[in-house]
Amino acid sequence: MRSGLVLFLVAFACFCRADKDVRVETIAVKPESGFRMDGYFVWGGSAIKVNDTYHLFASRWPDHTEFPRGYRRHSEIVRATSTDPLGPYNFEQVVIDERAPGYWDSDMAHNPTIHRFGDDYILFYIGSDKDSVLRQIGYAVAKEITGPWQRSATPLEFGQDANNPAVLFEPDGSVKMMWRTRDLQVKIATAPHYSGPYAIVNENVWPEARLEDFYLWKQDDRVHMVCEDNRGEVSGHERWGVRFVSKDGITGWHPLDAPVMYDHTIKFTDGSELHCERRERPQLLLKNNIPTHLFTSVLYNGTTWCQVVPLR
Repeated sequence: MRSGLVLFLVAFACFCRADKDVRVETIAVKPESGFRMDGYFVWGGSAIKVNDTYHLFASRWPDHTEFPRGYRRHSEIVRATSTDPLGPYNFEQVVIDERAPGYWDSDMAHNPTIHRFGDDYILFYIGSDKDSVLRQIGYAVAKEITGPWQRSATPLEFGQDANNPAVLFEPDGSVKMMWRTRDLQVKIATAPHYSGPYAIVNENVWPEARLEDFYLWKQDDRVHMVCEDNRGEVSGHERWGVRFVSKDGITGWHPLDAPVMYDHTIKFTDGSELHCERRERPQLLLKNNIPTHLFTSVLYNGTTWCQVVPLR
């Protein structure tokens, strides 16, 4: 009887530890780290390591246009590189820009998230047509990280305004995708291949709060998600970054007991601190499925850029 009780307590303690987490600490960075571009608003930032180089995909649009609404007509996706994951990143090329009217992404491209599966680099993003106000999710594929990129002729068929795609590849090539509607209703769709067809398997992931800007990864046999707590209904602070977990990546999502992954303060190695007006679009750099660096979009004093911080 006593041995059974001991086993139960050990199992219970392990379960509790698995469902708890300490707040992730970030390390101070150099003020010149990250990715900035003179003359542009820079937003988002999704990185991948290829050989000895880090390739960052981010959105940009001219800074003489309105922030943030200017992205709806002027955003394009660019690639920048660095030999250090912290940067600074140097602009290399425009990857996705305008194209002929009639395509789903003829007017703008925004919110990139870069992935690799097998021999393909897959860049998911949102776009809109000149004649439509709907944002839709699609992708571009390349065999080399430098391109050329083959853009999907049509968007993924979700039939409504779709934004903030987050993608998790399974070993067999199937995909889980989390995204949100215009009203910040969070949905999950699955597909046997990144090109589709996609079927919605969860219509409302977390109705208790407004969430957006997702990133998914698998760690310790669970699917993790970091996102923006839009109204502070999870963290108690508007637009802080919070973490959720699910056993299968579809149902049973819940926040960690210590859910905050980042706040609005960035520490620099010169001893100064930046208190961001907005800090959004979390994306992660992973090593062996463990997050090592956090990429976020930063707004401060009318200027935007992609800031990188190491995770302790």
